[in-house]
Amino acid sequence: MRFAPAAAALSLFLATTASVTSASGPQPDPRAEGLITQGKAALAAGDTQGAIDAFEAALAVDPAYTPIFLELAEVARAEGLQGKAIKYYRETLARDPENFAAISGEGAALVEKGALEKAKRNLARLQSLCGEACPETLSLATTIEAGPPARLAVEDTETAAKN
Repeated sequence: MRFAPAAAALSLFLATTASVTSASGPQPDPRAEGLITQGKAALAAGDTQGAIDAFEAALAVDPAYTPIFLELAEVARAEGLQGKAIKYYRETLARDPENFAAISGEGAALVEKGALEKAKRNLARLQSLCGEACPETLSLATTIEAGPPARLAVEDTETAAKN
């Protein structure tokens, strides 16, 4: 009985420490973090191939760090490879099912492909998870409202005219 107060204090300390460390999220390997920074700089400079190389190297260094897939998805979208971007977003969602950035990004890539109904499902999912005022929800709603790129709209009109 005389150990009960000490045990209670120790368990409270451990519970608090565990929740604080888990709340900060996983950190990338320092080498991967440098490569991610390099990839972001390459993408900002318009060097998509350099960005891909850096992000893939970071993934090789730290395959457990999920945010690298979001970076790869953004590069794929910048190159017009929406299908590849969707694959990366889905890999992120397989690892972290409630990743708002991945849900929104996948929805935007679906809009860019012309799959508005599927994008609207992503929007509904975001609305239920983080609400109407969530930045990711607002971004995807704006993208859906704008519709697919003009190139796809023209192709859809031409296809409809031929049929």
